[in-house]
Amino acid sequence: MKTKNTTATILIIYTGGTIGMIRNRRTGALEAYDFQHVRHWIPELENFDYDIHSYAFDPPIDSSDMQPSHWAAIVRVIADHYDEYDGFVILHGTDTMSYTASALSFMLRGLSKPVILTGSQLPISMIRTDGRENLLTSIEIAAAKDSEGRAMVPEVCIFFENRLLRGNRTTKINAEGFNAFRSFNFPSLAHAGIHIKYDLPLIRRPEAGAPFDPHFEMDNHVVVLTLFPGIRRDIVSAVVGIPGLRAIVLRTFGAGNAPQKPWLIDALRSAGEKGIVVVNVTQCSEGSTEMDRYSTGLQLLETGIIAGRDATVESTITKLMFLLAHDLTPDQVRGYMTRDLRGEITTRRFPIERSL
Repeated sequence: MKTKNTTATILIIYTGGTIGMIRNRRTGALEAYDFQHVRHWIPELENFDYDIHSYAFDPPIDSSDMQPSHWAAIVRVIADHYDEYDGFVILHGTDTMSYTASALSFMLRGLSKPVILTGSQLPISMIRTDGRENLLTSIEIAAAKDSEGRAMVPEVCIFFENRLLRGNRTTKINAEGFNAFRSFNFPSLAHAGIHIKYDLPLIRRPEAGAPFDPHFEMDNHVVVLTLFPGIRRDIVSAVVGIPGLRAIVLRTFGAGNAPQKPWLIDALRSAGEKGIVVVNVTQCSEGSTEMDRYSTGLQLLETGIIAGRDATVESTITKLMFLLAHDLTPDQVRGYMTRDLRGEITTRRFPIERSL
């Protein structure tokens, strides 16, 4: 779709998901994405003074089937067209959108252009679809520039239900409501009402002179272990003993607490001695792990477990996959897990790290 006097160039990347499905009026079945159909259902696209192109994955990927190889494919599309477009809008299923947004934030090193993920809870062809406003506003944000001609939001973000959220801070919290995503530990980057109001001090800017340097490899030798009252010793032992395991995301209680069971501490200490990186994140939606607050957390700290601070599970998993794909020692991975690489954690102890 070309318009006259275009002020921005935007690439829409359809990976799959509800937003791109069109209900066939004759059969009632949902059919896959076709950008011409989207233009039919959203005629407002013609009012944009932008040059908008579309790229679709064939076949579309159900977000439940999303894999690191698909993240690499998305990065490849962006990398191949990076110089041609001012911004990118990724249409994605909602179930794993937070995982993809988190992964892309680490993989798209040196990003200086907007990458906005969005989707919908209802197909684009339905009268009450939330996809219309989500897509239109995402395009507008992807095209937005400041007074100096720079991208307004040069980050990987999720836009959903009037809120622009840093991608690696998000979690899906609602399977039915339009307000499907939440960023519990970091404010919204923008709110869309009559005007789109950006919270400029919160938006990250690329390091001056840093080149765009996409990364394509992820190492998925990672597991999530959620503690619960009554968790069995043999289950923990089985997890720690998984062949080839390189990292564990340990979901603990409250501020990072675990049962005071010697066998549990021994198993986690053994994991560390085998070079397995263990990162402690809270099961609470909001808050941070502080293992030195209570003795039930201090026992974990003494085993060499790393505090995940206020990171989401999605961000912790994908950050570990990203780091493990580099030629790093376990201690180096632990060190980077405590650092803020892409705005994924809140910490004052370390400067922003942009070398990875």
